[in-house]
Formats: sequence, C-alpha cells, structure tokens
Amino acid sequence: MVTTIQIDEKIKDKLDKLKIHHRESYNDLITRIISSSQNVSRESLIETIEILSDPETMRDIAEALEEYEKGRGIEFSKLKKELKINV
Repeated sequence: MVTTIQIDEKIKDKLDKLKIHHRESYNDLITRIISSSQNVSRESLIETIEILSDPETMRDIAEALEEYEKGRGIEFSKLKKELKINV
C-alpha cells in the first residue's frame, strides 16, 4: 500500500541532505533512519537531528574533515599530551 504524506518544505530539504545518493527514495531514507535509530536513545537522536539541522555546525564539521584529509590536523592522543589532559 502506498500512502502520501505532507511535510514542510524545510523538512523536505533536511531529508534531501540526509540522502546517501540523490536517487535514494524517501521511503528508503526513512527506513534507514528508523533502523539506525532503534539502538539509539531518543535524546541522542534529538541531539543528532539538532546538529544536522544547524548549517554552521555542519559547515564547521565539513571544513574540519577537509583539513584532516589534507593532513592539517593533530591526532587526539598528541593533543591530549600537548594540553596535558587525561581523558
């Protein structure tokens, strides 16, 4: 059975950004999200959605990953040692 649902344009845009591939169906996307969230607490899922919904945070993460891939970073263990942090 196929059902049509209505969602806000902002939610659709957020779902589009979560797709693995532009041709991934919304049904597959939602199924993937539900499957991955079954082992996650509700609070953790809400926090993740908030992070994914914040363009500035996502931009910062993307920039950090680019810097890391270019070798412009420091390993966490070295940073802890440098800052004398015991975690």
